[in-house]
Amino acid sequence: MGKQILRWVALGLLIGGLALGMAPHSALALTDEQSLIAEVWRLVNRAYLDETFNRQNWWFVRDRYIKRDYESRDETYDAIREMLASLDDPYTRLLPPEQYRSLQTSTAGELTGVGLQIAKDETDQTLQVIAPIEGSPAAAADLQPRDRILAIDGHATAELTLDEAANFMRGPVGTTVMLTVSRATQAPMEITLTRDVVSLNPVITRLDRISPELNVGYIRLSQFNANAATEVAATIATFEAKGANAYILDLRNNPGGLLNGGIEIARLWLDQGTIVYTFDRRGVLDDFVADGTALTDAPLVLLVNEGTASASEILAGALQDNRRAQLVGNTTFGKGLIQSLFDLSDGSGLVVTVAKYKTPANHDINRSGIRPNKTVTLGPISRDQIGTASDTQYQAAIDLLKQSSVMASAP
Repeated sequence: MGKQILRWVALGLLIGGLALGMAPHSALALTDEQSLIAEVWRLVNRAYLDETFNRQNWWFVRDRYIKRDYESRDETYDAIREMLASLDDPYTRLLPPEQYRSLQTSTAGELTGVGLQIAKDETDQTLQVIAPIEGSPAAAADLQPRDRILAIDGHATAELTLDEAANFMRGPVGTTVMLTVSRATQAPMEITLTRDVVSLNPVITRLDRISPELNVGYIRLSQFNANAATEVAATIATFEAKGANAYILDLRNNPGGLLNGGIEIARLWLDQGTIVYTFDRRGVLDDFVADGTALTDAPLVLLVNEGTASASEILAGALQDNRRAQLVGNTTFGKGLIQSLFDLSDGSGLVVTVAKYKTPANHDINRSGIRPNKTVTLGPISRDQIGTASDTQYQAAIDLLKQSSVMASAP
């Protein structure tokens, strides 16, 4: 399990299971297309979180799709998507080669597109925004967590899978896509985005001298890619050398990313204690703990909101439950499922929901999220006002750190 965690991501897509006591399919020669379907079936059969496979006989599903004749790879991909859709899990999905390369690139620190992290809303099957990526066209257009995307270039999203929706939003740099967006009680609005290369700089930092007694290191973390833990560690070391004696870690609109990144960043702040518990379909428990490598014990406040999801919630839950940090803002998104990436023989990839997690206090956050210690509403502000006097959540964090500073200096 230790090696596999490097491949776990905080994305969202489908499920599978294990059928016991069934005779294997007869050893007939399979075509290349049938072999690819069998390959996907085996991976889901071995790793999927739900061992009932959405209350269906997974061997019978295999037989149904293996017996078909396929004339093209696109036809095979459509059959695989249909097979996975029977699991009714929007987080398990097929990624054709181009999409798979794009995902691997984004977790490594780059992305091309409009810069949206999305999920399927279970009530009406429309798309729900988890968070826009910092610096992306979606962020510039002020798309917000929990906005609903009703249509993409006129295509109703309730009738699209996540992959189909993503495909409609992809395209050459400089081209446009129109989203029909619903927000709370407002009338639907049409937003046109111009596709672009999104530079994923996951860490934005600043050292704020609040008073002679309080020097706050502000770290804004936009996602957990392969560079995030290294950059946060370097930032903490720099701030410590410059005399920082308190910290704000801003996880607002951070949709997650690599699970291992969330665990490693928790270890930068937490010297001992459990970080997260994970459970596979057999109920087998694994836990990840702090390893005595924390870089600072200075007071810490985390900023969270509805766009704080997945690996961000693991980090927030670990620091809150271990009383290492207080959380300020709004209840987080609530995604407590873990996916793993698998390479397929034709260069495509498969994302499979393989586990669920709970916080150190045994809190299952899936669909419920994490409640902050101090709920603070953020009014409309521009992106360049984030982390300033106009940012009420940031100011609430500063107030808490001022109290910590007073207590620390008291005789």
